[in-house]
Amino acid sequence: MKRLSRIVAPLVGALLLCLSVTGTAYAADKYVALGDSYSAGNGANSTNLNASCNRNTYAYPYLLAQQKGLALTFVACAGAVTADVINSQSNSLTTDTKLVTITIGGNDIGFTNLIIACTTLGCASQIASSNAQISSTLPGRLNNTFAAIRAKAPTARVVVLGYGKPFATPSNTCLAATGVSSSEETSLNALVVNLDNTIKARALAAGFDYADVNPYWSGHDVCASNPFTNGLTLLHTADSYHPTRNGYANGDVPAIRAIIG
Repeated sequence: MKRLSRIVAPLVGALLLCLSVTGTAYAADKYVALGDSYSAGNGANSTNLNASCNRNTYAYPYLLAQQKGLALTFVACAGAVTADVINSQSNSLTTDTKLVTITIGGNDIGFTNLIIACTTLGCASQIASSNAQISSTLPGRLNNTFAAIRAKAPTARVVVLGYGKPFATPSNTCLAATGVSSSEETSLNALVVNLDNTIKARALAAGFDYADVNPYWSGHDVCASNPFTNGLTLLHTADSYHPTRNGYANGDVPAIRAIIG
C-alpha cells in the first residue's frame, strides 16, 4: 500500500499541475473597451446591449472580442469626454487587463454637434473654435486620460483609434450630406485630420498604439455606395456622422487587428 501511494501521489500531483497550466493557458484575456459613441456603437442603429450608452453588438469592441475570444468589459458610452474616462470608465481597468481600446477627444471639442450644425446654419466659426481647442486644451486632457489608463492597467496593450474622415476628397454631394457645403466638407475633413494627428501624438507619447482607420475609410465616405460613415439620419439623429455597421466591422476591426493580430 505504501508503495502504491508513492506511485500514485506523484501522478496525481502531475495531473493537477497539468490541469492548472491548461486552465491558465486557455483563460480568455481581459479586454476593456473605453471611450465615446464611436466605440459604443452609435451609427449601427442598435442599442441591444445598453440603451443609455447606445452600446450594441455591431460596435467594434464586441466584434473584436468575438473574433479574438476575449473576455470583454464594455464601458464605452455615447457622449463621453476625457473626464468621463478618467473619473468613471477607467475604474473597469485592473492590473490583469491585457487589452484596452479607446476613441476619445471628439466630444471634448464638440465634433458631433459641430457637424450637425454644419447641416443647418453653417459652421465656419465652430470649426475654428474646435481647431483652437485641439491646439490648446485637448493635448493636456489626452495626456491625463492616457496616464489614468496606464496607472490602472500597467501591463495592458492600449490601442487608441482615430476618427474616420466623413467626406470624400475632393468633396462630393449627395442626399446623405444634405446641408453641408463643399467648402464645409473640406474644412471638416481637415479638422478630423488635425484631431487625429493630436490623438496620435499623445497616444504614442504615452507608449500606446495608434490605429489609423482612414486607410480603411478610403472610398467609403458618406456619399459612397458602401459608406463607412452615416450621413444625416433624421429618424435616428444620434447615428448621424457615426460609423455604419460596415464601418465598425470592416474599418475599425481591421485597423485594430493590423496591430494586435
